[in-house]
Amino acid sequence: MSVAASAIFLVGRILFVALFVASAQGHIANHDRYVTTARGKIPVPYVAGWPVGAWLVLAILSTVLGIWPDVGVLMVAAFLIPTTILFHPFWRFSDATQRRTQRSILTVVGPGRFAITGSLSSLH
Repeated sequence: MSVAASAIFLVGRILFVALFVASAQGHIANHDRYVTTARGKIPVPYVAGWPVGAWLVLAILSTVLGIWPDVGVLMVAAFLIPTTILFHPFWRFSDATQRRTQRSILTVVGPGRFAITGSLSSLH
């Protein structure tokens, strides 16, 4: 692979995992909040705090450093799929505003807030 292609892949990996850095930090720093939110939704709510944050940090490092990046991306998917199903069930809401709110994931990055909207938000 050429140097230019390697640089492009590195930039892509960095931009991809940048979406999950704030989430990992939040899970580690706000362990109690995530455990409280997870009660009644998962069998062992304790894992919703710092263990998930550590999981995401490992996935981020794997992806950015290129050490088994395919495994890192699968780890991110293993986080996103149950999180979407258990904590953001937008398909259960009949009100369009509530559905739109649940489809949007709000991430706090530094002093600014960025709304990251999934591709499903364009579906009606």
